[in-house]
Order: sequence, then structure tokens, then C-alpha cells
Amino acid sequence: MPRTRTGTTTGPATARAERRAERRARADYTGGVYGSMLAASVVVGAGSLGSLPRVELVLLLLLTGVVFWIGHVHAQLFGARLAQQAPDRRVVWNVCREEWPIVKAAVPPAAAVAVSPLLGLDVRGALWLALSVAVAGQVGWSVAAARRAGASQRLMAVTASVNLLLGLLIISVKIVLTH
Repeated sequence: MPRTRTGTTTGPATARAERRAERRARADYTGGVYGSMLAASVVVGAGSLGSLPRVELVLLLLLTGVVFWIGHVHAQLFGARLAQQAPDRRVVWNVCREEWPIVKAAVPPAAAVAVSPLLGLDVRGALWLALSVAVAGQVGWSVAAARRAGASQRLMAVTASVNLLLGLLIISVKIVLTH
């Protein structure tokens, strides 16, 4: 049976729970912050959309997240890690999981676009809603990362402020581009 750090034996369920707790403790939210900024940038750059603008924007957000996720996985596996060791299935799976927040961050803005008709928003309103949700996600991911790292309340406020300013910069770009 596996042993814990204290030397006591554990069963399979306890060992799995300990591995999950260790993964949560090492969780990196960088991909979530990055993915939220990416989603906001996609919304800003989504110039003229075709005959199904909401569907196109949802697909654009999700597919861009997936493409960047694949790019990050590839860079992690074949950039730094390949020089150290040939990646096995476990390493590939871990890298895919570590970079998944990039895709997860695209889901809330895409969902905002999808539900925007229920809120009575036109396409322009849907774009602004998606952008707002992306910026809120960016701030939320950064605060979650700071909190997970054990940062002080002051440092969490600083990271939230910096990410809000970055989000407002992205919003400013949208305002300039649309006026």
C-alpha cells in the first residue's frame, strides 16, 4: 500500500485524494488569465461577422481558445520538456490538463454571446457583454491565482487592479476601433 508523507499506509481512495490535493496546491491559473485576455482580444478583433454573427463569435472564441491551448501544449512538450526527456503519455496528459484553463477561459464569454438574445441584446450588445465577461474572468483568474499562492489581501487587490487596468486597456482599444 502507498505511504503518506508521515509514513502511514493508505488505501487507493486516500492516495487518489492526496494526489488531487497536491495537484490543486500546484494549480497554475496563468492559462486562465491569459485565456481571458485572449478572449477579450478576440471580441475586440471580431470585426465584421457574417450572417450568423452570434454563432460565428461563439465558434471564434472557443476555437481560438482550443488553437492556443494546442499551441501551448506543443510548446510545453516540445520546447522545454523534450530537451529534458521524451514525453510519455502521462507527461502529455499532465501538460494538456495544465494548459486547459486557456480553453476554460473562453467558455464564459462564449456563453454570454449565446444567451445574449435572451437578454434582449443585439449583436453589438452581445459583443460588449462578452468583452465584459472576459475582463471579469481575467480579474477573477488573477485573484484566484494570488489567493491560491497565499498572497495577502493587499497583493490580491494589486493583481486585481493590474488585470482590471489591462482589461480596460483592451476595452479602450475596442472603443477606438469602433468609433
